[in-house]
Amino acid sequence: MEPQLDGAWLDRMYNNRALVPEYQRHFDRWKADSEQARRDSECVLDIAYGKAPGEKLDVFPAPRSRAQTVVFIHGGYWRSLDKSDHSFIAPALQEAGACVVVPNYDLCPAVTIPGITMQMARALAWTWKHAPDHGGDPRNITVIGHSAGGQLAAMMLNCDWTALDPDLPSDVVGKALSISGLYDLDPLMRTPFLKDSLRLTPGDALRCSPAFMPAPMAGTLYSVCGGEESPEFIRQNRLIRESWGEGVVEVCEEMEGLHHFGVIEALAQPGHPLQALALELVWR
Repeated sequence: MEPQLDGAWLDRMYNNRALVPEYQRHFDRWKADSEQARRDSECVLDIAYGKAPGEKLDVFPAPRSRAQTVVFIHGGYWRSLDKSDHSFIAPALQEAGACVVVPNYDLCPAVTIPGITMQMARALAWTWKHAPDHGGDPRNITVIGHSAGGQLAAMMLNCDWTALDPDLPSDVVGKALSISGLYDLDPLMRTPFLKDSLRLTPGDALRCSPAFMPAPMAGTLYSVCGGEESPEFIRQNRLIRESWGEGVVEVCEEMEGLHHFGVIEALAQPGHPLQALALELVWR
């Protein structure tokens, strides 16, 4: 194995909590802001979209009917965190007029990444069917995801929706914003702090790596990461545009001065360029 791909190097590249020693302050802020969002915003919590324990979602209804619909998928390397930690992203989108859906999923190692991917497909199927009950338009769904959620958001652009459910149209999701997304899962099989919990096989890593899938026949991906993230996260961000092309990946940017945890906070910050990009995509 080349020295730059040994376990110690991979841990340095992918262990964001080690790269950002003050990460707990960010998690504490997310929790407090999310509790405030649920107190102050109209929301319906813990709706089941499937039968598994993790298959529940929260909905922040649109202030008016037939509004754009946003599904936000949280990160945590498919093995940690919760939808309740991410309610803070909803108010700005809700105030802008969107219906916001925040799903949970079961966590590794109890499930696999392919299993989580299918859970997110079921959450999107639920959203297409039930968004109108909460003011959302099922014909205008944007998926936003952070980190592992960014991988899942990109995967939704390539889902065979009619195979999942013949009642669905072929174009359930046409727009996605991936923030610090992971598009090449191969290195994670050898990353010491991750490999035992993710239990990735070579086949699963390939099947769940958007960069190694054909570009979506239709759809748009905006891909961003923090400019202060590790070289591997910056490589991953650029890789998806190299793979899918500028016609699909219309935006590929590194947000100056932001690390892995600060970049998702920018989504909720009024006037920040990342929030502006998100609103541009949602309302296009």
